[in-house]
Amino acid sequence: MRSSAGHIPSAARLLRPLSPIRLQMPLAIAKLAVLGGLVVACLWFGLPQRLGGRADWVMVSGTSMLPRLHTGDLVLVEHQSSYHVGEVVAYRVPKHEIGAGHVVIHRIIGGDGATGWRMKGDNRTAPDLWYPTNHDVIGAKELRIPDAWFVLRVFHMPLLLALFAAFGVFFWIAFGHAGEADADGERDGAR
Repeated sequence: MRSSAGHIPSAARLLRPLSPIRLQMPLAIAKLAVLGGLVVACLWFGLPQRLGGRADWVMVSGTSMLPRLHTGDLVLVEHQSSYHVGEVVAYRVPKHEIGAGHVVIHRIIGGDGATGWRMKGDNRTAPDLWYPTNHDVIGAKELRIPDAWFVLRVFHMPLLLALFAAFGVFFWIAFGHAGEADADGERDGAR
């Protein structure tokens, strides 16, 4: 006698694990989504102002901001619509002043953005000679990467860059195609 309910798969067939081939596409899509999210986050938070972003990077040089900032620290600053007293900001020395164009990272101790901020380093007794306006301010401190000069120095050494590239190529050749060979072998064995 035939049943009108149709074929019901066995419990063992329903519980068997998915084959690696069926998992490859969703895994690849998930990897691309995570990578895309990281790229968007980096562009959102780290795109330099010269390329239309809100952020910029400042390398600390000197002792005027000790103990908070040290020589060799890399600071991410983000441009904001307004700043306030007590905030650490990076600014360019205003035009027509001695040192015009140099970047200084100090704390706001008074003033306003229209007529000029009064600035001072945490390790200084006297305020700065310059009064930058909001137009001169690059941005407020968002992130400090301590001793970043060492990493940046490594990336300026051609020999070390070539060594890193050689290691990358070696690992790509050695381990990059292992998953593809396994998947091809499973496909061949399934026929």
